[in-house]
Amino acid sequence: MTASTYFSYMPSPLGELLLVSDGDSLTGVYMQKQSHFSGMQPHWRRDDHCLRRARTQLLAYFANELQCFALPLKLIGTEFQRRVWNELLNIPFGQTISYGELARRIAQPNASRAVGLANGRNPVSIVVPCHRVVGAKGTLTGYGGGLPRKRWLLDHERGVPRAWLALGSVESLAMVGSES
Repeated sequence: MTASTYFSYMPSPLGELLLVSDGDSLTGVYMQKQSHFSGMQPHWRRDDHCLRRARTQLLAYFANELQCFALPLKLIGTEFQRRVWNELLNIPFGQTISYGELARRIAQPNASRAVGLANGRNPVSIVVPCHRVVGAKGTLTGYGGGLPRKRWLLDHERGVPRAWLALGSVESLAMVGSES
């Protein structure tokens, strides 16, 4: 028997988000045209109520009213991926670290490429802040939702004025669809 999977959609400044839950924990936050997402499955059931708490917290995050999510998470991946994703939760709002630093933090100092691959497969975007990981010299590299969205999230967390973000997000998201 297949375990129950529930989903809901919500609007965001980054475009529509797909929220996924097993009924108890948040298991996915996916952006439109996100890399490494195999798509909705036929057995998934829509349940907006089940994902109400996640939606409320994401809306508060986008409104600059929340910096740290308090949601039950179930991170589905390999042991190594889960170690990487759990460490992402320790990166403070508005700050970034390099892939190399993330590798050091999980006691795998020579695994920055593997860390990058695991980071790119994070199933719970935004809530598990994979967008806070950058290249060694602070360059924007890799993001499953596209680099314009990564830039938007980092700017949002750094307090870039809303008017600029709104203008930038419209231009950037137009490019996201053409990146595929």
